[in-house]
Amino acid sequence: MKYIALLAAALLIGADQLIKYWAMESLSQVGTMPVLGDVFQLTYVENRGAAFGILKGQKWILVGVTSLVIIGAIIFLLIKNLKSKTLIWAIALIISGGIGNLIDRIVRGYVVDYLYFKLIDFYVFNLADACVCVGVGLVIIYLIFIEPKLQKQKAQAQTADGGLSEQE
Repeated sequence: MKYIALLAAALLIGADQLIKYWAMESLSQVGTMPVLGDVFQLTYVENRGAAFGILKGQKWILVGVTSLVIIGAIIFLLIKNLKSKTLIWAIALIISGGIGNLIDRIVRGYVVDYLYFKLIDFYVFNLADACVCVGVGLVIIYLIFIEPKLQKQKAQAQTADGGLSEQE
């Protein structure tokens, strides 16, 4: 399962880079392209910071931190005996998004963003950002809802086994 998730991450990185290439070649010429009227549009932005534009101009700090997170996530995914498909896919999404934006920062000096929800005036973002956000969201869901349930089941199973051993 881990290797399938990493293969999917590689495909997402490829898709992210292809879309960013298209945005630089085509979308940058027009700036904005309405998709759903005043709801959603494609807007070319060169983001020289992190999420929501923070840490502008701190390229090497962003490259360093992102690289450490990616390396840590890959090591964690490969070394740990993860049984949760949710956690495996969440980590793969974080890796793919991190690498997609890392490529931009190293090669271009900025991250290409292009997705804009005009209706709610949300920041312009990209596929890699979406992967990281969904991945982090899944990790949070796992930690809050799934892991405690698994721990409770494990404790109940140990209690049940202990009870049987005492009766024998």
